[in-house]
Amino acid sequence: MHIVLMGPPGAGKGTQAKIISEKLHIPHISTGDIFRSNVGAGTTLGNEAKKYLDAGEYVPDSITNGMVRDRLAQADAINGFLLDGYPRTLNQIHELDSMLKSLGQTLDLVIEIVADTDVVVQRLTARAAQEGRSDDGADVMRHRLDVYAEQTAPITKVYGERGLVRQVDGIGTVAEVTDRIMAHL
Repeated sequence: MHIVLMGPPGAGKGTQAKIISEKLHIPHISTGDIFRSNVGAGTTLGNEAKKYLDAGEYVPDSITNGMVRDRLAQADAINGFLLDGYPRTLNQIHELDSMLKSLGQTLDLVIEIVADTDVVVQRLTARAAQEGRSDDGADVMRHRLDVYAEQTAPITKVYGERGLVRQVDGIGTVAEVTDRIMAHL
């Protein structure tokens, strides 16, 4: 299966991505991991991305798209993948369509983990405290969630019009959320 996993920070996306990729025997491909891998390996795209990452800036689509294209062409992704953190823009949707077409593949499903804002803020606040990041207050986290919602609305609209989006409640135990996701797969 070729799946995109979406969800706001704190909804449990990372946890679920690992579980689902293991259950389906497909790689979990996250843009964060791709960036770190390319930067660590000193690839041309990695060196370009590093300039933006070091400056705390958004890595341009041209670099991100190139890294994702390279990753999807690897042997372990031929029979399926779970994308996490991509696409994040309308341009990236079109690029992903192009990548999949060139590989003779199509996107099967977009799973969007949704969660109540107050619960997510509690989770993020607890996570920040555990990680010693006391600068991430509730107001900052609510703003991050608002930005996420604003940025992903056009993406979920496009994929929704294609009939690919399945929303899954991210509140509950890890196993409960996994079961909800698996019911769509």
